[in-house]
Amino acid sequence: MSTTKRNVVILGASEKEDRYANKAQKRLIEHGYPVIPITPTGKPILGITSLKKLSDIKQAVDTVTLYIGPKILTEQIEDLIKLKPRRVIFNPGTEDMDLEKKLTDAGIHTVEACTLVLLSIDQFDVA
Repeated sequence: MSTTKRNVVILGASEKEDRYANKAQKRLIEHGYPVIPITPTGKPILGITSLKKLSDIKQAVDTVTLYIGPKILTEQIEDLIKLKPRRVIFNPGTEDMDLEKKLTDAGIHTVEACTLVLLSIDQFDVA
């Protein structure tokens, strides 16, 4: 079994240390995952160049972990489907049944879970 970590996108990345998105990015990096932060400012976060939108991503993506609400995600759902990640993690507060259905209808696995918890119990690759 391969131990190569695959790209993880943080949609709604934050440079603010008290935000869950920032904490998740730190933990993902500690666990060896290549992270692609997406934030409207495009400012680097934790020393990693951020992109402004999903359509700026040029490499394959395994996982997108959400830190944006359903209203904002609705505006980006088509770009997310075009990205074709293996799975999308709906962190607490980001869940939306209609958006999850659109993703599953497009063949994208969805998970309602907390990225930080999955990492802390070594279940990030399993979920």
